[in-house]
Amino acid sequence: MYNRILISTDGSELGQKGVDHGLALAKALGSAVTLITVTERFPVYSSGVGYDFSWSDTAMAEYSEGQKKVADGILASARQAAERADLSAETLHVPDALVAEAIIAAAQERNCGLIVMASHGRRGLGRLMLGSKTSEVLTHSEIPVLVVR
Repeated sequence: MYNRILISTDGSELGQKGVDHGLALAKALGSAVTLITVTERFPVYSSGVGYDFSWSDTAMAEYSEGQKKVADGILASARQAAERADLSAETLHVPDALVAEAIIAAAQERNCGLIVMASHGRRGLGRLMLGSKTSEVLTHSEIPVLVVR
């Protein structure tokens, strides 16, 4: 049914619950696994009064290197979880991207039948203020999404 499962993680404790659940499902179904983490673009703000804050190439490179280092750690941890479950898994870091768009695009490119990700399940103001990448994926994905809490 689900020949390939895309499992998204941000490296958080809750994200790990999503990884563990997705790996258990993949093992039970004999599915191939892709583990993904996405790092967002460097936040650049406009003042709205005719000038923008600019960042040096060095600052931008340091930000990118830091994001890559964090993503590598997240994916190494997820890969270890896959190995403990006796699964092999492809890992994917998508840098400088909008999280929901990158997750959906990766799932489509890899012909995944299911996306697995965690959600805090925030409601009301908390959800409005913090946003919800899971909600965005649910809203825009044509691929089924399994949400783990």
